[in-house]
Amino acid sequence: MLQLTKPLAVIDLETTGVNLGTDRIIEFAVVKILPDGTRIQKRKLINPEIAIPATSTDIHGITDEMVKDAPPFRQVAQELKQMLDGCDLAGYNSNRFDIPLLIEEFLRAGVVFEMKGRRMVDVQNIFHKMEQRTLSAAYRFYCNKTLEGAHGAEVDAAATYEILLAQLERYPELGTTLDSINKTIGEEVIVDFARRFIMENGVEIFNFGKYKGKSVAEVLKAEPQYYDWMMKGDFPQNTKQKLTEIFTRTKLKKA
Repeated sequence: MLQLTKPLAVIDLETTGVNLGTDRIIEFAVVKILPDGTRIQKRKLINPEIAIPATSTDIHGITDEMVKDAPPFRQVAQELKQMLDGCDLAGYNSNRFDIPLLIEEFLRAGVVFEMKGRRMVDVQNIFHKMEQRTLSAAYRFYCNKTLEGAHGAEVDAAATYEILLAQLERYPELGTTLDSINKTIGEEVIVDFARRFIMENGVEIFNFGKYKGKSVAEVLKAEPQYYDWMMKGDFPQNTKQKLTEIFTRTKLKKA
């Protein structure tokens, strides 16, 4: 049984696409598990205020017509924030997509969503570490069930939690806490969720472009105009936020 010290929110998003900088959430679902085992499920449709591409609709089945009367994210941001307050977070590919995109939406809405102190467990990481499969295959493999209604956010979030519990039974070495799980599979050190920067030996370095492998602080110190270029570019808000933190820290050290 999973041992929790605070609530765990298992989230799943359906979106207009997979670009963190430009795509939007159209459906949000959470399965919230309290430390006493109480389970709460919530789902919301969200108007992305942009057209949903047919290629995305083909995957999740959500059309422009279905969300035209739904509220935009900015109107439900505070409600979603309160729902997730005090929670650790889990999901399927959530560390690379769901959580980064959720943070982008909060930033666009002007709502502060603090990640400090939250633990994150990505069930896909466990799965890929142990078995190398997709969500539907994971559900069949771990739970011996067929996932009916895949790519519906509520169905996927609920299935993800079932898979997590089944993984704990199958792999005792994972332990029963979020800390023990992350210790076993290797917890990621994240600078920005789009991974434009990564951490090496305690130093943020560029993970793209002509300065790939170079210290972000050292590049900004030598070429401060690179900061301006990135801030004007089509980078995710979270990336720009982290860039500004490093740039500000660099200027203070220089002073």
